[in-house]
Amino acid sequence: MTVQHPEKTPSRKQRLQEKQRRQLAVVDTVDKAEAKVRKAEVELALAVAEAVQMFGTEQSASEGLDMPVETIRRFLGIAKAAAAADQADTEAVAAS
Repeated sequence: MTVQHPEKTPSRKQRLQEKQRRQLAVVDTVDKAEAKVRKAEVELALAVAEAVQMFGTEQSASEGLDMPVETIRRFLGIAKAAAAADQADTEAVAAS
């Protein structure tokens, strides 16, 4: 019968496996956070697009939101891409 020592240092293989497990956990956390950021960015883009409609022009929205016109345009591009993706998803579901 062998006696195990709880204070025994882990083998190189065990240390590597633990390091890889921690790395994968960090990558998973970053992936989840990125997905949340993308979702929030799309929500903000849709809100900016609505603001442009309400204010009438990009310039007026820029002034009303205190946001540079370039940023307004970037968000409008994101909103347009999101709308196109939603349209493609809807068409794919309808086709099946």
